[in-house]
Amino acid sequence: MKKLSSTQWIAIAMVTGILIGYFFPAAENPNLLIAAKATSAVFLRMIKSLIVPLLFSTLVVGIAGHGDDMKKVGRLAFRSIVYFEVVTTLALFLGLGAVNLIRPGDGIDLSVATADKANELAQTKITFGGVIEHMVPQSFFEAATHNEVLQIVFFAILFSVGLSRVQGKPKQFMLDFCGSLSEVMFKFTGIVMAFAPFGIGAAIAVTVGTSGLGVLKSLGMLVLTLYGTLAVFIVAVLIPIALLARIPIRRFWSFIKEPWLIAFSTASSEAALPRAFEQLEKFGLPKRIIAFVLPTGYSFNLDGSTLYLAIAAVFAAQAGRVEMTFGQQLLMMLTLMLTSKGVAAVPRASLVILSGALAMFGLPLEAVAVILGVDAIMDMARTSINLVGNCLATAVMARWEGEFPDETPVDVAA
Repeated sequence: MKKLSSTQWIAIAMVTGILIGYFFPAAENPNLLIAAKATSAVFLRMIKSLIVPLLFSTLVVGIAGHGDDMKKVGRLAFRSIVYFEVVTTLALFLGLGAVNLIRPGDGIDLSVATADKANELAQTKITFGGVIEHMVPQSFFEAATHNEVLQIVFFAILFSVGLSRVQGKPKQFMLDFCGSLSEVMFKFTGIVMAFAPFGIGAAIAVTVGTSGLGVLKSLGMLVLTLYGTLAVFIVAVLIPIALLARIPIRRFWSFIKEPWLIAFSTASSEAALPRAFEQLEKFGLPKRIIAFVLPTGYSFNLDGSTLYLAIAAVFAAQAGRVEMTFGQQLLMMLTLMLTSKGVAAVPRASLVILSGALAMFGLPLEAVAVILGVDAIMDMARTSINLVGNCLATAVMARWEGEFPDETPVDVAA
């Protein structure tokens, strides 16, 4: 038993969770569901508690502690944004092509669905200006309390710029403090990850026990379209990018497979972030690049979520028997491309953005109620691809900056 790696334990926990959820459904075993929810929530809360100090300390040490001039930071930011925009645009158009080819919305009956929940979600307005404003924290402590990752990154960068202009003992004191905090938080991550199989198994059990596998019968084509298109996205976009950037794919995957499993099983990008950070550092990538690109990508490089939005939006039109011209679909994709940049700013973000887009283009909001039945299953796929895409973006930026390691300095963690 001791020879099993943490990745293998997580895989075992996922299978166990599926079996528990299937044979002990929530409707018949409410107490079991309550216990599983509590276990999953405890794990996620522990993960969230370490994100802010880990990100802040590593980013400060990475920028202010290695004599980097601010031109490097600006160059990395510009290259990252360009990369994010290109890849997420490819994801959108791949999703658009797949949903028009497969047409999973044909034959779906919306007459029994209610648009109440979708109308509520559509009330949350997301604008580009609002997203930009949301990036800037009005209080570091407020941002830390709500785990606003992008705001923490923004504050940490400005703090690092200010610290880099300080000389003598004050600067060394802050660098020593942040360096020590970073080391402690990595040890903290290791302790929390020991609990991961229990939290992940419970999360899977809740998902299967609540939604059941039977829901896939009516919306199986939609789920298969998403999963299949995400697989094509990996093969047609992510792997060629890795090859062009000369990223050793097998070795890269050996380091990120555990964070990927965490993201897939919990449907939470935050849950996988600390472990992804740790594994990418073991892969040999510089802390400075990891601490900037990985959390920034959580707002600007959500490949899985943007591809999902393209499929779900056209699915709604198909289910509502609304024929959209190619031009209308392109306009909707442009809208989704802009509004999806704010997905980290609101709860249930993908559904909020989808509801807003459907309302804007006069498409039936009842489709959101139908999608809700399988959203948990689709969320697992899109979240895990978000994680893989951001890990790859970090490696590509390291290569682009000339800081990609020729050899991996640390073996894969057991």
